[in-house]
Order: sequence, then structure tokens, then C-alpha cells
Amino acid sequence: MKNMNQSILDEMKCHRIVSESRCKPAIPLSLARAGAQVHVACVCGKDETRRLLGNLGFVENTEVTIIAEMDGNVIVSIKGTRLAVSKAMARRVMTV
Repeated sequence: MKNMNQSILDEMKCHRIVSESRCKPAIPLSLARAGAQVHVACVCGKDETRRLLGNLGFVENTEVTIIAEMDGNVIVSIKGTRLAVSKAMARRVMTV
């Protein structure tokens, strides 16, 4: 169980230094409620993951509308396009 918890914590580590003034307290996209409009604060994870999510439109200050949420998996509207995001990927998108 300890290794599993550690791997989740490692996934949640942001690429930014926490003390950096631009890094605000944020919640993962997977915890946002349906109907909410949020803005992307940062994307956490490995370089490949951040690049993939960036290519899908999850870049800083982008407005995201949560259309539906089920058990952490979300359907969002981003830049006029509907997109389904798994729970694992949604945990890496930090929103305010």
C-alpha cells in the first residue's frame, strides 16, 4: 500500500517549484463538479504527459467547462471542443 501511495504522490508532483509565486493553490480537474467553469493553473507529471495534455489544449489560463463527471473521469469543453479525459490524466491538470 505504501508503494501505491508513493506512486500517486509522485504523479501529483508539479513540474514547478512549490515556492514559486505563480504556483497558486489548485485542485485537480478530476475533483471539479459538472457544470463548473475552471481555469488551468498548471499541468503536472512527466514531460511526455505535459506535452500530450498541452497538445489537447490544457495550457495555463485556458478556460475549461466540465460537462460531465463520473468517478473522476471527466468530459470537458475546451476551446470549443468536447473531450473525454481519464481519471489518471485529469488528476494531472491542476485548476483554479
